Amino acid sequence: MDGPIKSGHDGMREAALQLAQSAMAGSEIDALIQCLARLPGLGPRSARRAALQLLKRREALLEPLLRTLQAASEAVRVCPICGNLDTRSPCAICTDPARDPTLLCVVEDVADLWALERSHVFKGRYHVLGGLLSALDGVGPDDLSIASLLRRAGEPGVKEIILATSATVEGQTTAHYLMDRLSGLPVTVSRLAHGVPIGGELDYLDDGTLAAALKARRPL
Repeated sequence: MDGPIKSGHDGMREAALQLAQSAMAGSEIDALIQCLARLPGLGPRSARRAALQLLKRREALLEPLLRTLQAASEAVRVCPICGNLDTRSPCAICTDPARDPTLLCVVEDVADLWALERSHVFKGRYHVLGGLLSALDGVGPDDLSIASLLRRAGEPGVKEIILATSATVEGQTTAHYLMDRLSGLPVTVSRLAHGVPIGGELDYLDDGTLAAALKARRPL
């Protein structure tokens, strides 16, 4: 026998499901859902809901989104100096004369640069690595903008390099590698402090965060 015998209702239900899937496969709607599902934070179900809202509200949502995406695709560029995204090249941060040229903050991605900018605390300039070193993912030094970082760190006037990589294994590995590569240059190399967040309660913190906070303690 080829397989278990299916009831009439089961066979009809399976045939209907296959027919619906074949109707969706390769269609423009399915292509839209697949594209939306690639975005961070959107799974297949969320992508279907988003696609449905876009198609149901074409004039209010879909068409303005299409125009905005087209305009952003044509106007936004990668800064050739720091790697930021902006409509200007070089970007507004690199060309801002009010920025402190002696401070250079190294971040993994543009999202980290934007997060620091939202704090309105750092007034220096940035360097985007474009990722972190990872042996498991096959990401080596040549895959990141480390060579351009070393060139910028050796420029006259640069006094401090702030390594703002994450506290993950890859972030720690990248920071240690950069410290070794920068050790021969006449610059101070520092790292962002890790520890107890503002408003955090000790009982809710993980062991790693508590250990980092204890090691980074300072006198009052």
